[in-house]
Amino acid sequence: MIYHIRHNTTYRYATAAEACHNMLRLEPRSVAGQTCLGFSLEVHPKPLKIHTYVDYFGNQVRSFAVFQPHEELSITSESRVVVERPARPREATSPSWTDVRRYLRHDREDATIDALQYVFDSVYIRSSTALADYAFPSFSKGRPLLAAVSELTTRIFKEFAYDPAATTIDTKIEDVLERRRGVCQDFAHLQIGCLKSLGLAARYVSGYLRTEVPAGQVRLQGADASHAWLSVFCPDNGWVDFDPTNGCQVSDQHITLGWGRDFHDVSPIKGVVLGGGSSSLSVAVDVTLANEAKEQVPSGGPTAA
Repeated sequence: MIYHIRHNTTYRYATAAEACHNMLRLEPRSVAGQTCLGFSLEVHPKPLKIHTYVDYFGNQVRSFAVFQPHEELSITSESRVVVERPARPREATSPSWTDVRRYLRHDREDATIDALQYVFDSVYIRSSTALADYAFPSFSKGRPLLAAVSELTTRIFKEFAYDPAATTIDTKIEDVLERRRGVCQDFAHLQIGCLKSLGLAARYVSGYLRTEVPAGQVRLQGADASHAWLSVFCPDNGWVDFDPTNGCQVSDQHITLGWGRDFHDVSPIKGVVLGGGSSSLSVAVDVTLANEAKEQVPSGGPTAA
């Protein structure tokens, strides 16, 4: 699949903002099963310079500042991405989750040491007995890790309601667990918290999701929008992605932007503004197959304008 992605974010202020500074993680990563062929970025008002660097987790970051009065800030990125995910690993033959937990504690290979950092608490995700208790029915002793994670993914999908009005960025996982409502970010945080509470390594993935809806079927939540899911570390398979919002492993319709410990590490847009009074935010994401897109981004590699 070759996708064309257009992501526009617009901030409107009641009075002119004097200045702002923003960090963007909007360029899709080039990883196994996915290649970013091109990327472009437009910001209005136009900053003097856009600085590009790679963060601790390997995500592409662009930062800029606007030092002129403005009542509106518009950020538009366009990407061209090839997604060809490898065959899904066999869940039933993956190592047991107890063996993986023991492996994380004692193995000192580079991949395991890198994964170990995702066992510990982060800004939005803290291990707890309540999260472990919720996960345990899926994690019987000796059960293959990926089979257990798959069942937990399905349970969250079936037992929690997708409700954009139920939570905010500051809603705690314990509240999501109690209310059984939230959005993709909440469900990813919840499942990561469950896995960390069992001593397993899981990370937060930011990206997009596009689906074509067959006649008579329900459209997946998060389609053609910013989306979030998680990856769990399995020694024999590396990082394996699951989408609890839709109760599935990720497919070639999931497009990865980046990853970190939680949303705090990989927010697509993060910034501060001086002045402006009250503000409103609008976000529009369009994910299309490349041959359907009216405009194409450069194919000579990632660029920033």
